[in-house]
Amino acid sequence: MVYSDIYNHWKSDPEDFWMKQVEAIDWTRKPSKGLFDHNAPFYSWFDDAQGNTCWNAIDRHVAKGRGDQLAIIYDSPVTGQQARITYRQLLESVAKLAGALDSMNVQLGDRVIIYMPMIPEAVIAMLACSRIGAIHSVVFGGFASHELAIRIDDAKPKCIISASCGIEPNRVVHYKPLIDKAIAIADHKPHINLVFQRGQALSELNQARDVDWVDVVTNAPAKDCVPVSGDHPLYILYTSGTTGQPKGVVRTHAGHMVVLNWTMKNLYGVEPGEVFWAASDVGWVVGHSYICYAPLIHGNTSVIYEGKPIGTPDAGAFWRVISDHKVSTLFTAPTAFRAIKRADPEAKLLQDYDISHFRTLFLAGERADPDTIIWAEKHLKVPVIDHWWQTETGWAITGNPIGIEMLPVKYGSSYVPMPGYDVRIVDDEGNELPKGKLGSIVIKLPLPPGTLPTLWNADLRFKASYLDQFPGYYNTGDAGYIDNDGYVNIMARTDDVINVAGHRLSTGGLEEVIAGHPDVAECAVVGVADELKGQLPVGFICLNAGVEDKSGRVVAECIQLVRDQIGPVAAFKLAVIVDRLPKTRSGKILRAVMVKIANGESYKMPATIDDPEILSEIADHLKQVGYPKVR
Repeated sequence: MVYSDIYNHWKSDPEDFWMKQVEAIDWTRKPSKGLFDHNAPFYSWFDDAQGNTCWNAIDRHVAKGRGDQLAIIYDSPVTGQQARITYRQLLESVAKLAGALDSMNVQLGDRVIIYMPMIPEAVIAMLACSRIGAIHSVVFGGFASHELAIRIDDAKPKCIISASCGIEPNRVVHYKPLIDKAIAIADHKPHINLVFQRGQALSELNQARDVDWVDVVTNAPAKDCVPVSGDHPLYILYTSGTTGQPKGVVRTHAGHMVVLNWTMKNLYGVEPGEVFWAASDVGWVVGHSYICYAPLIHGNTSVIYEGKPIGTPDAGAFWRVISDHKVSTLFTAPTAFRAIKRADPEAKLLQDYDISHFRTLFLAGERADPDTIIWAEKHLKVPVIDHWWQTETGWAITGNPIGIEMLPVKYGSSYVPMPGYDVRIVDDEGNELPKGKLGSIVIKLPLPPGTLPTLWNADLRFKASYLDQFPGYYNTGDAGYIDNDGYVNIMARTDDVINVAGHRLSTGGLEEVIAGHPDVAECAVVGVADELKGQLPVGFICLNAGVEDKSGRVVAECIQLVRDQIGPVAAFKLAVIVDRLPKTRSGKILRAVMVKIANGESYKMPATIDDPEILSEIADHLKQVGYPKVR
C-alpha cells in the first residue's frame, strides 16, 4: 500500500483503521471499540480496554524469547560511562523498583514526580510507575526550585524519584538542594523522596523523607504488572503556559501504546531489533515518546545519551555515537545540527567514523530550515526528514512516512498529515483558506489516539487553550499553509506571524532566506513594535566558525537577500551579529522573550532557558539598532 491508500482508509473509516492497529498490542482485555465520544469535545480512545504499557514495553519481549536483546544503550561522554542493558535485565530492574514503590504504598493512580538526568534509572522509574498504574510526571532535571514546586502543587505526588546530581560539560548540578527548596516552597508535601546516588556527587539524606534507591530496591520483591483501564493516565507532562502556570498534558495507556507502536514502523521505518536514537531528554515529550516508550514497545534498542551535540568532546559527538552503537535512525532537533554545522562547517570530523549502518535523520522541535537539511543530506548521504508535532499530540502530526512510502522531498515542508489528523488552514474568523495561503493551523476533532484528552484537573483550561477559538477544531497555535500537493508548511508560531504595514509575514520565511547565506550558521527573526508600520522584523545572526563581520558585509548581504527573495514589503533593514541565541534546554529559540526585550516590556525569566545571562547580551545587541525605543 502507498501513503494515500492508508490515509484514505483512516479518513473513510477511522474506527476500522485504529481497531486494526489494536492487534499489535497485548491486552488483558481488548477494547470493544475505538472512539469514545459521549463527552465531546472531550474525546478518548479504547477506554474499556485493559492492559499495561510496561508489559508491552518489556515483559512481552522477554516472554517471546527476546530477553537477551539490548533494550537500552547508555552513553555518557560527560562521565565516560557506558552501559548495555538487555530486555531481561531491564525487566528485573523495573520489577524490583515497582516492588519498592509498592512497599512504600505508592498505588494505582498515585502521582510520582521523576526529577532525574539522562541515565537509565530515569527510564526505569518511568516504566516502574507504569507497571503499578502510578502516574508519573517527569520534570527536567535541574529545573529551578520554584518551577518544581508549581508542579508538585499541581500533581500532588506521593513520591519524588530523583538523582543526587546531573552532569553538565563543565559543572555538576546538585539536585538535592533544589528538591529540598521546592518541597519547602510547595504547599503539598510528598511523603518520600527516593534518591539515586551518583558517584560524581553524593547527597546527604534527610532521614525523615529521603530513601536511598539502592537500599530500598536491593531487597524489594519483584512486582508484576497491574492491568489498568485504557483511559487510565500513564503520565502528566507539563508544558509552558502563557500565564506562567504550566499546563499538565495528560497521556493515557491504551491509545498511547497503539499509536506509538504504529509510528515506529510506518513513520520512522525501523524494524524490531534495530537501534533507534532520540537525542532529546526524558524531561521533554520526545524523551517520553521516543527514548522510553515507542522504541521499547516496538522491540527496538533505545539510546540514552548524556551529552551534547558539540563540546562532549567536539562536533563529532553524534557521529561517534552513531558509529559505536550502529544507530539506524536518529531523531533530534534542528538546533543540534545547526550547532554541529557551525562548529564544523565542512563536517571534517565525520571522516573519523563509520556510519554505514545509519539510514535516516529525523528533525523536529523547531522548523528545520532548508539550508540545514541540505547540509546534513550532503554530508550524511541519507534522507533528512523534517516532521512536526507537539507536546500535546505526543507523536507526529505531519511527516514523511518512510515505512509506508518515501514521499518526494520538499525543503521547508514538514510533509503530509499522518492518519488521524485532518489538518486545515483557517483565518482569524475560522474560515478555511485556499491552498498556499498563510493562516492558523487547526486539526478537525476528534484528535487521534495518543494525543491529550484534556489537561490534568483543568478541563476548562483545556477548552480555553485549544478548542474555544475555533469550535470543532484543535488550535495548534502554529501558523503555516498547505501547498497544492497537500504538504504542510509550518512557518511560525501564530504569535510569531508579524504584521508589517498590513502585510502578514512569517518569521520562519524570513529566517529561511537568511539561513541560506553561506556564512550564516543559524538565525532568528522577531517582530518589534514600530509606530509607522505596526511591526518591523529584526534579525539575529550567528556566523559559522571562523567567520567575522567587522565590516558589516554579512548583515548587508542578508538584508539584500530578503529584499531580493521576499521583497521590499518585508521592510527588513535591521539585523545584528550575535554569538548565540537564547534557547530553552530543548533547543527552542525564545522569540517571545526577545520581542519583549525589544519593546521594553517586562518579562518572566523562562524556567527552561539554557543560559539566563544571554538575555542581557540580546538587550545589548538590540541597543545597536535602537531598541527599545525611548518614548
